[in-house]
This record gives sequence, structure tokens and C-alpha cells, in this order.
Amino acid sequence: MHLSGLPAGQLAFVNDIAVANNIPKKFLDAILGELRNAGFVLSRKGKEGGYRLARPASEIKIGHVVRVLDGPLAPIPCASRTQYQRCEDCDEATCQVRHMMLEVRQAIAEVLDNRSLAAMRDADNDDFPVELSSQI
Repeated sequence: MHLSGLPAGQLAFVNDIAVANNIPKKFLDAILGELRNAGFVLSRKGKEGGYRLARPASEIKIGHVVRVLDGPLAPIPCASRTQYQRCEDCDEATCQVRHMMLEVRQAIAEVLDNRSLAAMRDADNDDFPVELSSQI
């Protein structure tokens, strides 16, 4: 999110990002490394170095970032599209838990894969669903 708020081409130092967002620097280094390896951010070393987005925030989908950092969206392996693992102790065709978790995975993907980093950055949070705001 921090990098999406920078003017195009501007770099941010890891320490500045860490302090501004109250994130331990070592943890942030690991996250930025994963995002760099996945092609979401670019880095430059040295005095004039830092990090910036590799492409416009409007082109980066949150679902892709979540998958890079946290792995599959599915809550259980047999419901995953990207890292599917068959359950040994159930019949997948009739397993109601798997069927529900497929729906859960689809709902998560529907939200995350249709929201860009720019949309998340620019959200005014006034559009938060009323039915969910009462649960927070």
C-alpha cells in the first residue's frame, strides 16, 4: 500500500516504509524480497536506492499479491486451484466440507481478484458493506 501512494517512479527506503507503517524492518525486507521476485516491485541499491512498484497500482490485483505472500486462497488444500491436494479420508464428490470450502475460496477470489491495489488505496471505507460493519 505504501508504494502505491508514491508518485510514479519515486523510490522509498525500506526503513521509511517500516517506520511509517509500524512494520519490523526485517519482516518488511522479507516481504519486499518476495514481491520483487514475483515482479510486483523493483528495487535499486545504494544511496539513491529504494523500492517502487514495477507497474501501475491499477494493474496489480490484490489476489495475486496475497497468493505470493500467503499461498493459495483456499482454506483447505482440496479446495485449492493452484495447490490442490486430495484428501485421503473422504470422498471428494460427496464431501460437504469440501463443497462449502470451494464456495468460500470462490468468494474470496471474487473479492481479491477484482480489486486492484489502486482501488484498495483509494477506498474511502464509506462503501464498506453495512452487514459487515456491525460484525467488526
